[in-house]
Amino acid sequence: MEKTDSAQKLFTRMRLWEFPDQYVIEPTDGSSGAFLAVSRADGSMKLLDQLPHCNSLRVPKIRTIFGVIGMLKLFSGSYLFVVMDRECVGSYSGHPIFKVSSMKIFPCDHSLNSSPADQKRMEIEFSALLNAAAGTPGLFFSYDTNLTLSAQRLHNLGVESKLLPLWRQADPRYLWNNYMMEMLIDNKLDQYLLPIVQGSFQHFQAAIGKDIVDVILIARRCTRRTGTRLWRRGADPDGYVANFVESEQVIQIKGFTASFVQIRGSMPFLWEQIVDLTYKPKFEIVKPEDAPRVAERHFLELRKRYGSVLVVDLVNKHGGEGRLNEMYGNSVQHISGDDMRYLHFDFHRICGHIHFERLSILYDQIADFLEKHGYFLLSEIGEKLEEQHGVVRTNCVDCLDRTNVTQSMIGRKMLELQLRRIGVFDAKETISSHPNLDGNFKIMWANHGDDISIQYSGTPALKGDFVRLGQRTKQGILKDGWNALVRYYLNNFRDGTKQDAIDLVHGHFIISVSKDMTPQPQKAGIEAAASLPLALSLILGGFFFATMSLRQVRYDLRHLLFSFIWASLSVAISAYVKANGRMFCNRPRLHRPRS
Repeated sequence: MEKTDSAQKLFTRMRLWEFPDQYVIEPTDGSSGAFLAVSRADGSMKLLDQLPHCNSLRVPKIRTIFGVIGMLKLFSGSYLFVVMDRECVGSYSGHPIFKVSSMKIFPCDHSLNSSPADQKRMEIEFSALLNAAAGTPGLFFSYDTNLTLSAQRLHNLGVESKLLPLWRQADPRYLWNNYMMEMLIDNKLDQYLLPIVQGSFQHFQAAIGKDIVDVILIARRCTRRTGTRLWRRGADPDGYVANFVESEQVIQIKGFTASFVQIRGSMPFLWEQIVDLTYKPKFEIVKPEDAPRVAERHFLELRKRYGSVLVVDLVNKHGGEGRLNEMYGNSVQHISGDDMRYLHFDFHRICGHIHFERLSILYDQIADFLEKHGYFLLSEIGEKLEEQHGVVRTNCVDCLDRTNVTQSMIGRKMLELQLRRIGVFDAKETISSHPNLDGNFKIMWANHGDDISIQYSGTPALKGDFVRLGQRTKQGILKDGWNALVRYYLNNFRDGTKQDAIDLVHGHFIISVSKDMTPQPQKAGIEAAASLPLALSLILGGFFFATMSLRQVRYDLRHLLFSFIWASLSVAISAYVKANGRMFCNRPRLHRPRS
């Protein structure tokens, strides 16, 4: 394996100079390194030994930046993504972890001036999507350690692998800017290549007697089938599922380091839930005959990475969710065995909306798996004492609310097992007997769930009051109602555009002049004019004039006919909107997969 100079560390602070013809990035963190010049015409890159001469008549604008995220190419222009501001949120492996608090996109599109009109129009159309990408929540990075790998995988890396630049060590599944880094990789700009992870990073310290425990909870979102709640469901034909997140709980105490990994992800077969203005659109199973093959691909990949898999399916046994539950059970039947076990737990039937303490019933059914497959544990001298040989894969429909409540329960039980193993807890001691630890642990998992939920659905997780406080509250139930309404609005009227932006930055849609210069199919007829605000205005207007006409009936019977016509018009428009709800929703336009 090729070695890299370990002294070639990432630049942690830079100065970006905006010259008329190029952007120049100057390292200002005290490390030695060449200047990076990026052409404003086409985004091409080169290294400079010194800063270009400044014209005294036109002084370049200067900004401080904290990292180069990558470059995205559209038709004529390229777009440079950089970290404008950061926030330190804790430390991992002794190194500071930062959250991207501000991202900016610098256009390199001067060549657009000489482009044909159609190309200019499409460039503007696509570049507008990048504004949505600039607001992507939950982006984290480190200049010194690999956030894409769990503590166990990081420990098992070979000596030579640890000498490689961070981007080469990284697991591409969890590398948010994997696609945007390609141009920097081609130019061998290792010191500028900053790996970004989307997910969550929570950290707290608490006293247990005379000891201090550091607790970290990391979420790593997979980019293979990433997207928004109702536009990314189920799996693709290769077995990659929507909302796949790896959650790792790490503790450090008395010199020991312990880690436990869980995963969540959508049910691994082809199914959809397309928005249509209804509160809960129907579930549609696509190509049911392919379900066993897709599930087999999915679990083959999981077993390679994690070892044995215990599937905990939390969906309802009956109703629309029941169809998904039945398909899931049938799909995995032929691959279930010693290293793959499927368990259904009807969360809503057993726990209802307030009795989440009944999750102890579920724990009793999975405790043997958790104890057998264990967790990762390092001694005070860095010696590996235990290893995790299996993983619990939890899902509900969204893999958000029920899933987070369940994962927090499992995380709590595993933390207690680890503290007993290290000798901090006695045989019957629990987290609940330490109020400070208990309170911080609940808040950590509630924030973890909120972060994952905001990225997928646009709102914090539901049922968060139980995770945060250990019980359901009236305020929490009211907050859930509000968040459910916000989800409805975002899913129907915002997420289509957001999905396009996600597909663009992850390379799931590759723009090519030869392929994409043909205008995209335009809406025709009524669909072109379909607007929910307009339809609602006509409906309300019709009922208003119908009411006004009724008031005039005593003076002229003809107004009864007018009232009937206005009311009929309102009812007809309402029926049309209901029957053609999908037409009035914000839908994605980019569906071509990366070839």
